[in-house]
Amino acid sequence: MDRRNALKLGITALAGLYLSPLLGRTQIFSASILEGGIFEPTWDSLSKYQVPDWFRDAKFGMWAHWGPQCEPEAGDWYARGMYQEDSWQYKYHVEKYGHPSKFGFKDVINVWKADNWNPEELVNLYKDSGARYFMAMANHHDNLDLYDSTYQPNWNSTKIGPKKDIIAGWEKAARKAGLPFAVSVHAAHAWSWFETSQRSDKKGPLAGVSYDGKLTKADGIGTWWEGLDPQELYAQNHPLSEGSLDNSKIHSQWDWGNGVAKPSEAYMENFHDRTIELIDKYNPDLVYFDDTALPLWPVSDAGLRIAAHLYNKSLKKNKKVQTVVTGKILNEQQRKAMVWDIEKGQSNSIEPLPWQTDTCIGNWHYDRRVYTDKRYKSAKTVIHTLIDVVSKNGNLMLNIPVRGDGSIDELERQIVLEIGIWMKANGKSIYGTRPWKIFGEGPQQQSAGELKAQGFNEGKGKPYTSEDIRFAQKNKILYATVMSWPENGIAAIKSLGKASKYRSEKIAEIRLVSTGEKLKFKQHEEFLEVYFPNHRPAASYANVLEII
Repeated sequence: MDRRNALKLGITALAGLYLSPLLGRTQIFSASILEGGIFEPTWDSLSKYQVPDWFRDAKFGMWAHWGPQCEPEAGDWYARGMYQEDSWQYKYHVEKYGHPSKFGFKDVINVWKADNWNPEELVNLYKDSGARYFMAMANHHDNLDLYDSTYQPNWNSTKIGPKKDIIAGWEKAARKAGLPFAVSVHAAHAWSWFETSQRSDKKGPLAGVSYDGKLTKADGIGTWWEGLDPQELYAQNHPLSEGSLDNSKIHSQWDWGNGVAKPSEAYMENFHDRTIELIDKYNPDLVYFDDTALPLWPVSDAGLRIAAHLYNKSLKKNKKVQTVVTGKILNEQQRKAMVWDIEKGQSNSIEPLPWQTDTCIGNWHYDRRVYTDKRYKSAKTVIHTLIDVVSKNGNLMLNIPVRGDGSIDELERQIVLEIGIWMKANGKSIYGTRPWKIFGEGPQQQSAGELKAQGFNEGKGKPYTSEDIRFAQKNKILYATVMSWPENGIAAIKSLGKASKYRSEKIAEIRLVSTGEKLKFKQHEEFLEVYFPNHRPAASYANVLEII
């Protein structure tokens, strides 16, 4: 009898059984529930969750979405795109490494060394620039665990590639910096995401020669990977999903429907065990799932069991839940059970429950073209996004793409430093605030894009002007951020006129937060006029007024 089965039998003897209504099979409550926890692996039970104050107060986190797909420096979803004939990533791969039948993604992992990685220096840079929590990627759809993984024993970063425990390094740096530590988990989708590796060229000299996605342990004799089973990484010993040859089909199958090949029970339980070990070994304060709702839902309750385990573990330690789980495309009940994450987008209203947007200054995985073409988001764009998100009860998680060697480039570093300049001067209007009666006013919101699927509406609206105002409040202080320096020196705020239905209290004082300077103002019936100083402070693209 193996250790895991023995443990399950022991727990069963103590606690009895739980019948999963989803799968119609008997499962075991996690030990943490038996020891006084209150969360069961059901949506009804998880809906008792309350978002901890540390997350609501932090507002701004930075993320290292970094793994072996950053080694080629060729952008997002490289491990999938390199197997899509005629795609630019396929062409790049063939030129740089060779044909994917001979040099597949497993081989990319092998050449990834992360030899310039200094997690403490990067985390300290992010903290100094205003981040109040830090997140590291624990695995991606490429299925490589970036930590010492018992349940992915051969395909993890301590055994192949860098031969380093990446998550341990990030966690140590975050804890030393005093930042809450988060991990992002994406590997549930490797089953369908890697199906491109089962293909072969349709034309050319190697037409019909299979890529390496179906290789087995027996095929490795005489190679560098002898003794390793590529199927533990690629998970492609299964028929293709319906429409698999359509590269875009996977997006409509992200919720494990619409003809996707259903994962095996062993695959789903292995993902569960890997994630539980990640939680127990590295004690993250936040777990980000790149999934519709929770991983493998609704074909498995593995994600529900993981969330219940995380909440109960925190409850036992802290007497109340201090951890966060995020997921995408949540219904009303699911938004009570976890934090709704919007990818590359923002809500268009104040949300009743805390939420988060995740975005990046370039592509998710490092892309040399973005650097060369100087297409990074500016510090101004990041700050405007943060202010807008905070006014609507949200947080911003910002990815700074990391090069394959573990460093960031000088353009990224300058953007991070510029963000820090604004945050040092104006952070009091961000941290610990809560939404006001309305999130703001001005023409920009009328041009904002509608949310689609995971989000993806950022950058759809017109640029902010001095007519655009965003509000937040803290300790009876109202913060009104004028989103551009008024060229005539006067900001007019319609929501704060004497006749406004939003504020009846008389305004006693207004200060420019970045300098502390007291400003003159005049409150008319229909609007408030605030007279700006003659000299602009640094980073004047967003100007916070403290109104008492």
